[in-house]
Amino acid sequence: MALKCIINAKIIVQEGISPYSTLCYDEKIVSLGGELFSEDIEVIDAKGAYVSAGFIDMHIHGSLGADVMDATFEALECISTVLPSTGTTSFLATTMTMSKRAIDKALMNLKTYRRHVSGAQILGAHLEGPFINPEKCGAQDLRYIQTPVAQWLDVYKDEIKMITLAPEIVGSKKFILDMQKRFPHIILSIGHSNATYEEAKESFVWGVSHATHLFNAMSPFHHRSPGIVGAVFDTNITCDVIADGIHTHASTLELIYKMKKNNLILITDSMRAGCMKEGTYDLGGKKVEVRKGKAFLKNGTLAGSVLKMNEALNYMVTHTSMNRVDAIHSVTSIPAKKLSLAKGELKVGYDADIVIFDENFSIISTIILGKEKYRRSECLDS
Repeated sequence: MALKCIINAKIIVQEGISPYSTLCYDEKIVSLGGELFSEDIEVIDAKGAYVSAGFIDMHIHGSLGADVMDATFEALECISTVLPSTGTTSFLATTMTMSKRAIDKALMNLKTYRRHVSGAQILGAHLEGPFINPEKCGAQDLRYIQTPVAQWLDVYKDEIKMITLAPEIVGSKKFILDMQKRFPHIILSIGHSNATYEEAKESFVWGVSHATHLFNAMSPFHHRSPGIVGAVFDTNITCDVIADGIHTHASTLELIYKMKKNNLILITDSMRAGCMKEGTYDLGGKKVEVRKGKAFLKNGTLAGSVLKMNEALNYMVTHTSMNRVDAIHSVTSIPAKKLSLAKGELKVGYDADIVIFDENFSIISTIILGKEKYRRSECLDS
């Protein structure tokens, strides 16, 4: 692959805004700063825009009319090709609490096709359920909640990167300890759970190291019973949050940022209505209405979101004290470190997953493994 170079950029690195304005890459990051050392380099003028590592979404069900549970290559390709327009360069394809047969089918589809999509890379699977608490099922289907069984997942051990579960339900302790012993690479996350503060803290000792969409679908924080939120605030485990102002109030997002700063990850939890018009959509066999940016079941229960990752970043920077650099870290280096990836930083030798965006996080260009996958028209000179 020919060497390319972005110039005149505000480059976001771990330390903040880089003193250099030049970034060279092929499939990997080659250099940061310095002179252009060849006339054969393709030069891309960022015209003063921001440049960061590509965004990583650890929790997304679908977009543009497709869902991971559709279990087809076409669905995965659809999601993969639309996400670069939001700055997302890689993601965990997230399943739902449905029948074992449906989950098997979705996981086998990922096993077969996840490396063949042409847009944002599929890093693996995130199982949101079926090992959850019926009392906090949210939009998940009560009929298909199961007792945790590790052996079922053996065949998908290379695809599954994360599991959201309720550690207080019967069989969870054995499952967590078994998973930690056999598959330590799989992130175990507390979510859709009614665990007490004490139960949550105990699960962290067993091996749970993350919390799914903090505050949503979990035991609430109370001054005499701090619940899961209190346990998360009391430890250094990572957590993710849906920063759309619908799932979580801006003042609560401010609190989460102050408490979890270097352990905070932004997600979208987007369903198939993402990047689509308002209307009625399917989510795990249930009808979801999308109105004014809000996705909800007939009874008013929130059902995923239609949030885009660049919108989440803009919301946090606009409505909380989170600065632009910390916001970018929450969708790049922090999730990359959690997933043990050589991504998420503009660092020599790392994958050339790169996003160019403006002051409002509107995406100008998205590059994945050195290849441009999205460009907003008339924004760059090259």
